[in-house]
Amino acid sequence: MNIYEALQNVSYKKQEYFKWKHDIRFNQSIPKKSEEEFLKVVDLKSLNTFHRWERTQEYKNLLLLLLESKVANDFDEIYRVVTDKAKEGDEKSIRLFLSMQKDIQSNAKLAAQTFTSVEDEEDTEDDDLDLS
Repeated sequence: MNIYEALQNVSYKKQEYFKWKHDIRFNQSIPKKSEEEFLKVVDLKSLNTFHRWERTQEYKNLLLLLLESKVANDFDEIYRVVTDKAKEGDEKSIRLFLSMQKDIQSNAKLAAQTFTSVEDEEDTEDDDLDLS
């Protein structure tokens, strides 16, 4: 589950607050709203409701999903830097590259299993169809 799928499980105002606070708007060409503009959108006078929500497990879980996606993006950037340095012959980068390669391969296998199980579930759903 990604952050956008998880946000669909919370109220509209909470979705908007989370996206506003962490600047994960879909359209990045539009400038971020000010606090006052945001409060008008959600029809509230203060952020106090949201500050209380930030102490809940629901908010913390959303934050963990967001951070997971950021780590994936950071990993991609780090991988590119390490790869470039390894190609130049830097010994530490070569060792790190080989270590990262093993991690990537094991994680890729897990990811592939996730997609395989999703396909299996879809095939099972198709088996229940009555074609008569």
